Amino acid sequence: MDIEALMTRLARAGVTTLVKADDERMAEQGETWTVLLSGVGLGDQGGIRAELADLGSGLTEVLERLAARPGDWSWLGEFRA
Repeated sequence: MDIEALMTRLARAGVTTLVKADDERMAEQGETWTVLLSGVGLGDQGGIRAELADLGSGLTEVLERLAARPGDWSWLGEFRA
C-alpha cells in the first residue's frame, strides 16, 4: 500500500490522518499502532479510530469503516491490501 498516496488522497477528501506508534504499548506486547481519521470529510459521524498490533491491520480497519460511511469512497479500493 502506498501510504503517502493514501494520506494525500484522504487529505484532498477533507480527512486528516494521524498514525502513531506507541513504544510503551510495544514493550507490553500490546496494540502498538493507532490510526485516527478526523476532519470535515467525515461529516457529522465523527472520527474513526483503530488500535492494533500492526499498521497494515489498522489502516485496513479504518478504510473499511470509512467506506461504509455516506459519501463517494469508491476510490478507497485502490488502497486496500
